[in-house]
Amino acid sequence: MDNSQKILKMISGFIEAGIITTQDLKKELSTSLKFQKENFVGKLDLVTKKEFDVLKKIIEKQQKEINRLKKKRSK
Repeated sequence: MDNSQKILKMISGFIEAGIITTQDLKKELSTSLKFQKENFVGKLDLVTKKEFDVLKKIIEKQQKEINRLKKKRSK
C-alpha cells in the first residue's frame, strides 16, 4: 500500500470515528507531508554549504597546481 492510500485510510478512519475536526485534519496532513519531505531529502545525500565551499576551494587549489605543472612541462 502506498503512502497516499495509507493517509486516506487513516483520515477515513478518523472521520468514521467522528473524532476529527478540520484543524486536526490539517495538522495530520501537515505532519505527514513534513515527514515524507524529510525522508526524501535524507535520501538525496546532500552536503551543507560549508562542506561545498571547502571542496570548491580544494578543487580550485588543485586546478592551479595542474595549470602550473602544465606550464612547467611545456617549457
